[in-house]
Amino acid sequence: FTSVRLSSLRRHLKTHSAEKRHVCHLCPKAFRTATLLHNHVNTHTGTKPHKCSECDTAFVTRGELSRHRRYKHTLEKPFKCTVCEYSSVEASKMRRHVRSHTGERPYPCALCSYASKDAYKLKRHMLTHTGEKRYECYVCQARFTQSGTMKIHMVQKHGENVPKHQCPHCSTFLSRKSDLGVHLRNLHSYMEEAIKCRDCEAVFHERYAFLQHRKTHKNEKRFKCAHCSYTCNQ
Repeated sequence: FTSVRLSSLRRHLKTHSAEKRHVCHLCPKAFRTATLLHNHVNTHTGTKPHKCSECDTAFVTRGELSRHRRYKHTLEKPFKCTVCEYSSVEASKMRRHVRSHTGERPYPCALCSYASKDAYKLKRHMLTHTGEKRYECYVCQARFTQSGTMKIHMVQKHGENVPKHQCPHCSTFLSRKSDLGVHLRNLHSYMEEAIKCRDCEAVFHERYAFLQHRKTHKNEKRFKCAHCSYTCNQ
């Protein structure tokens, strides 16, 4: 990679780093750059800044707009298989297709012999091992693997007991719509200037995520004696 601009080189170098300091305030995902995070947050908020010039459709990222134009308007399929007649709108689909020729399964499970041709299927497979249920009903404590399933449960099983306005980003329930607005502005609004954790390298663009993260350091004993095994948190 070469560039006439230093800023472009710096941005490119981040693609080689495994460090993901920019943490989403709405889900556990983290990203290498603020731009990637901002695009991701748009998927939560519904913000779609990239508008198609040929129809009324809008998209979160420039890449999605490019794919849309190929699918709906230009019908271009620039990625062509060298083994068969298959061609694709997207490079990622072509990579998956080529694996049907090579038999490659680059996403192996660490707990069994299963291996997948794509990362999404591996993530889905891992739930068969972990059984992880991160979302808990605050009324009956039933647990769910997906937030959407939990929300359906809340409506179907506890509809009469649930306050009218539920925060879409955390477990808070509020009785008035105005209170929900204040809650969203104070805790869940995206901040251009990130808050940095003083105890680690994590940075946050939303106050709620920062406050939740700080709890992980509450009982952490970061200070260690150089001469014995004593540790403390001050």
